Amino acid sequence: MNIQTILETQLNPSYKGIPSDTGPVAIGEVLHQGWNILREDLSLPLLLLKQSALDDNRRWMQSFLRTSGLQLAPHGKTPMAPQLFQLQLADGAWGLTCATGDQLRIYRQFGVSRILMANQLVGRKHIQFVLDELKRDPAFDFYCLVDSTEGVQLLDLAIQQQGLARPLQVLVECGVAGKRTGCRDLQSARDVMQSVVATEGRLALRGVEGYEGVIQGDTPEAIVDAQDAFYDRVLQVLEEGRREGWFGEGELILSLGYTGTLDRVWQLKSEMDPADPVTVVVRSGCYLTMDSVAYQNAYAAMCQRTPAMKDIRPAPRAALELWGYVASRPEPGLAIIQFGRRDCPYDKGLPVPECWHRPGANEPPAAFPADCSFAGLYDQHAVLLIPPDHPLTIGDLVGAGISHPCAAFEKWQWVPIVDEEYNVVDAIRTYF
Repeated sequence: MNIQTILETQLNPSYKGIPSDTGPVAIGEVLHQGWNILREDLSLPLLLLKQSALDDNRRWMQSFLRTSGLQLAPHGKTPMAPQLFQLQLADGAWGLTCATGDQLRIYRQFGVSRILMANQLVGRKHIQFVLDELKRDPAFDFYCLVDSTEGVQLLDLAIQQQGLARPLQVLVECGVAGKRTGCRDLQSARDVMQSVVATEGRLALRGVEGYEGVIQGDTPEAIVDAQDAFYDRVLQVLEEGRREGWFGEGELILSLGYTGTLDRVWQLKSEMDPADPVTVVVRSGCYLTMDSVAYQNAYAAMCQRTPAMKDIRPAPRAALELWGYVASRPEPGLAIIQFGRRDCPYDKGLPVPECWHRPGANEPPAAFPADCSFAGLYDQHAVLLIPPDHPLTIGDLVGAGISHPCAAFEKWQWVPIVDEEYNVVDAIRTYF
């Protein structure tokens, strides 16, 4: 498949957001429909992307990479939207990161040629798919993680049974005690690296990976200290592999970082010898859309820790908004909005009321006062607290910022892209 396949996808009223009086419309024809969100041309609730913010976030990341010297393999699991993958690769991404075999399959269907699987490759069908793709396509550059000798042996056995003319490239994963996957100490990492070498070339050790996003602490300073200790251990593993000559020929990879720790990996990179040939790859996926809570807070924390982050312009901003109708004003100071947990992520914070609009009003949406907030979500309703004398009434439109893009996209099969006047100028399709 290719992007043209997506552009030919027919949207119809079975998709959330497409009203019942709209016939099938190809995604590639959405920009010609003259739709406008504020004019109620589409059905609400509806998640949308703001084109200007999307463009700013792309430029911000490009500036950051030029300044830091880091490479980017964005985690495509955030939007699972091949049209956005295409933008990221066009912007110069080193590759794309996936987490699961199903995500990997979608990437390959749309021609992604370099993939870092930031997970263990397990499962007969998933392993078979990777080996088949490596045989079929000599240009396919694939990496996965290993954190145990058993995992290495599982992959090695599959290669011996199915055959593979070139090595399967792996990175040893360093983890955090009590959290997710990864070797917990230097000796475990040594054992894994030695087991890769023992495969006699069927697997090739190509670097080291870690994910510091699971590190927690009572204070920001405690988190930084714990991250520093983690980075030290990751670098110890890297140096151990170098000293022993365990890494295979070619590009040596050190992969760390998510959207909330880009500054920390930048600092680590800046402390390395400029002549060191290691490629440091960050895996930020949420930079493209950011959000109005979790990642805005993460960006503010990065700027506080590393003031030079503020010099990288344009500053990233939330590109995602969720819109819904006011369904009820059952009490003074209370409005019930027609979107809920089926439409909106809630694992990293409730949505944030941004603006509202009265249908038919010939003016842009009005901002909510600072003392407005969402108090809770039901399956299909949100509880909005507003001043008792606020003019919001039944049938008005409410726009909200969200927290955690990964959990937002998965609830929508398609997402319109709008300009500053909320005209629909494009659309993407997701693959969850």
